[in-house]
Amino acid sequence: MKERLQKLIAAAGLASRREAERWISADRVTVNGRVAGLGDQADVEEDRIEVDGRPLRLEQAKVYLLLNKPAGYVTTARDPQGRKVVSDLLRDVKVRVFAVGRLDLNTEGLLLLTNDGDLAARLTHPRHQVAKTYLVRMRGALNTSARQRLEEGVKLEDGLTAPAKVANVRSSGSHTWLELTINEGRNRQVRRMCEAVGCSVSRLKRIGLAFLLLEGLRLGQYRHLTTGEVKRLKKL
Repeated sequence: MKERLQKLIAAAGLASRREAERWISADRVTVNGRVAGLGDQADVEEDRIEVDGRPLRLEQAKVYLLLNKPAGYVTTARDPQGRKVVSDLLRDVKVRVFAVGRLDLNTEGLLLLTNDGDLAARLTHPRHQVAKTYLVRMRGALNTSARQRLEEGVKLEDGLTAPAKVANVRSSGSHTWLELTINEGRNRQVRRMCEAVGCSVSRLKRIGLAFLLLEGLRLGQYRHLTTGEVKRLKKL
């Protein structure tokens, strides 16, 4: 049965569907020797599908990892600038995995990695509104007006954000700590939301994704998700 190429690439555990679409657009995918285009379909049993000249193979064992990412690592598979990548921390993982969503270079915390492209697509699709909770340290105080704007939605250059949840606000010297929960996944969204209401973020750590937490994981450590956790994610 023919299916879209990005779905087949994701099913093989090579990349998320979104990343696979970028590969197709970059002419890295061929079907029966012909460069493929977005929207093309193929049958894995009848067609020869290649990515970067390598045949596509399906049915790779699925891997689901929860990593406590340190600052100073990028979440791409490789970095042209030579910076450290999160895969450097996965020394005992023999299969290729990719991040579900991203944390920027200076953001720490919970990062889900997998080779299950279908699950990654569902978790990152805006329709499902998967909650992500961040521990934020900002310079100065969070005033009533700034908090209200965060909770009602902030106008950014790419549009109005969905309302965020602000909790556990507390002061520490010249800084304020708070927990901020969002249901979107825009680029650098938490930092940009805080900057838009006049707050400068000095530290950012993701501490929750849906029901997943960082309990028991030190910076740089990872663990495999349990079967029960994977099932719960698939039901989101």
